[in-house]
Amino acid sequence: MALIDQATRIRSGEELNAETIDAFLKASIRELHGDLKISQFPGGASNLTYLLEYPGRQLVLRRPPFGRKAKSAHDMGREFRILNQLNAGFPYCPKAFAHCIDESLIGSEFYVMERVKGIILRADIPAALNFTPEQTRGLCKSFIDKLVDLHNVDYHACGLADLGKPEGYVQRQIEGWCDRYEKALTPDAPSWEPVKAWLRDKMPADHYRSAIVHNDYRFDNVILDPANPMQIIGVLDWELTTLGDPLMDLGNTLAYWIEAGDPPAVQLMRRQPSNAPGMLTRREFVDYYAKRAGIEIENFDYYYCYGLFRLAGIVQQIYYRYYHGQTQDKRFAPFVQMNSLLEKMAHKLIQHSSL
Repeated sequence: MALIDQATRIRSGEELNAETIDAFLKASIRELHGDLKISQFPGGASNLTYLLEYPGRQLVLRRPPFGRKAKSAHDMGREFRILNQLNAGFPYCPKAFAHCIDESLIGSEFYVMERVKGIILRADIPAALNFTPEQTRGLCKSFIDKLVDLHNVDYHACGLADLGKPEGYVQRQIEGWCDRYEKALTPDAPSWEPVKAWLRDKMPADHYRSAIVHNDYRFDNVILDPANPMQIIGVLDWELTTLGDPLMDLGNTLAYWIEAGDPPAVQLMRRQPSNAPGMLTRREFVDYYAKRAGIEIENFDYYYCYGLFRLAGIVQQIYYRYYHGQTQDKRFAPFVQMNSLLEKMAHKLIQHSSL
């Protein structure tokens, strides 16, 4: 099995016009020659990612999904700018080369960046890596270290102080996701009303130190060095990045973190190897983050609950497109069941919370 992340055939309904892309790229990027070959990376459920291959050169194209999109989501120009400017303070961003605003070319804006070749961990750690529990624990801590590093970036120095408005971030996130969830609701989806009420009632003040928040930081968005898989060499998917409360970002990451002791039904939702021997538990994850960041986190229940609700909102937005026939991707058919499971997890968390 090839360890380096591979592109495969393009999914039906998500094809691109190679001729128009080739003309745009050769006018925008020097030294491209020969015929263009396009394939698609199979991961991801939001923006679509394609491999562009020329003789001696590989690039990656990112475009929004087909079908209905949430307002203000999938801003290609914004993501292109983040990659170009954040790289100065966080050298794990791929370099972006070209941004196309002419939607007539492929039906949407898109941008093209370098391909960072490496290993991306998905549901399980490949047996070929032969990681010991100690190595897995070291990789887990390195994963958290990169998140702390991101939250410590001087966004003023990177020219990204206008990327978002940190003041009132927590309230905007809660109200914003309540609104987005309502707009993406389908008849077969849970309402989340008691959880939304709890999140509004227990809302904390914004953290005193604002930060760049990735908003989708998980193992399948980091790239490992093929020569040294213990080393992270890239971080992907910056479409949701903004300025805000770093603890809310930590809550987002923990919502994906299925640990070894979670019930079997929850294990079915796992998309990263967070249950592997040596991986930190959610509690250990939070404690290690707090130690590395030099802050105190007294009660993490609120941020974790928010992360679960926000993840359900993302899942439901994707399922909405499938439900209404705007995508034929069969991966999205069970997303409504995932949404219901996330709601049950949030209810259980609230029942045992000391907040």
